[in-house]
Amino acid sequence: MKAYEALVILDSNLSEEDRAAAIKRISDLVTGGGSTLDNIDEWGKRKLAFEIDKHTEGDYILAEFHADPSAIAEIDRVLRITDAVVRFIIIQRDEKKS
Repeated sequence: MKAYEALVILDSNLSEEDRAAAIKRISDLVTGGGSTLDNIDEWGKRKLAFEIDKHTEGDYILAEFHADPSAIAEIDRVLRITDAVVRFIIIQRDEKKS
């Protein structure tokens, strides 16, 4: 398995329950394909560099995980159709040395 990280920008207007549900969905999505979730880091609300679909603020979530390259396509597909997600990017990261 390779190391990946996904930076997800959620709609900043979500209620606290919807925000928690979206984070749980991201977590379940990653672990559902036999991948391992290393860390979810909640950065909080930040101003966007430019307006995206009339959003000027976003709630940033960084998920670090290990997955097979074949699982990335499914994670990408589901994040694209999730209404709470404004924008996201998944990149392969270097292994952290101990």
